[in-house]
Amino acid sequence: MVKFLPLLLLLFSNIFMTFAWYGHLKFKNMPLIIVIFASWGIALFEYFFQVPANRLGSNYFTATQLKIIQEAITLIVFTVFSILYLKEEFRMNYLIGFIFIFLAVVFIFKK
Repeated sequence: MVKFLPLLLLLFSNIFMTFAWYGHLKFKNMPLIIVIFASWGIALFEYFFQVPANRLGSNYFTATQLKIIQEAITLIVFTVFSILYLKEEFRMNYLIGFIFIFLAVVFIFKK
């Protein structure tokens, strides 16, 4: 069960990072310097999850496996974020691209 804790930490990490990187897009009238500092503040919390996720995860996964897991989680989190928060349309070509990236996950973990 401890093996799955890094995955949970990566999920939380990606939620914070997605808001840090893209959350400000709903506040385009706000001065850039304010959204930069706000993003840095949000990103700080991302590191509280990312660093332990990689440290603990390295006991079970290679660095390459951790990175590809993180990328897959990022796509899932960003897709949900873009649809629910930014109200963007999900397109079929996005799905096809994501399938190729998830195939990368399969190949990275293949023995």
